[in-house]
Amino acid sequence: MPETSPGVRERGRPRQFDLDAALDLAMPVFREKGYHSASINDLSEAMQLTAGSIYKAFHDKRSLFLHVFARYTSLRNQTLRQRLAQQADGRAKIAELLRFYLESASEIEGRRGCLVVGSAIELGQLDAELSGLVRTALERNQQSILQLLEEGKQDGSVHPRHDVHALSSVLLCLVLGMRVVGKAGELPAHDCLVATVMTLLE
Repeated sequence: MPETSPGVRERGRPRQFDLDAALDLAMPVFREKGYHSASINDLSEAMQLTAGSIYKAFHDKRSLFLHVFARYTSLRNQTLRQRLAQQADGRAKIAELLRFYLESASEIEGRRGCLVVGSAIELGQLDAELSGLVRTALERNQQSILQLLEEGKQDGSVHPRHDVHALSSVLLCLVLGMRVVGKAGELPAHDCLVATVMTLLE
């Protein structure tokens, strides 16, 4: 059953709203504008809730952002895990991870931007807790890549000479860079880009 929170009052009567649905509506605002530039008016319009309802449910913009950030990272990680589970070995999983980031960085989805990358750019303006969440998300992304590389070395699909720790850092920079380029414009042909990056694993 979806979680609900007190919502808009219509003609004096309280209305319940789906919390996850509300977070999904707020998500593009934070992705496109960033934490600091997103106003309560922007969020109110996107979420189809009054400012009072937002404050009642989430207390403030910061708390709303924390909820949105957690949902964003959870949904993306879940989708990526499902896609990786269908691949045969570590190398194939790395290629699928690249395709996942390329698709995320393309067209309308790409122009909205990545909430993690956008927040990392704002890192100097965020408080300690928000900064910690962003750093943790980036560390987890690198750890996931590292695990795929180690899996590839174990199953023989990634050459044993590679320093997987260094390579995981390189791949993290590449996939995060895809999100930045996708925010600004179009990426090169996906198949060509994936094939080029995969030569690093040979």
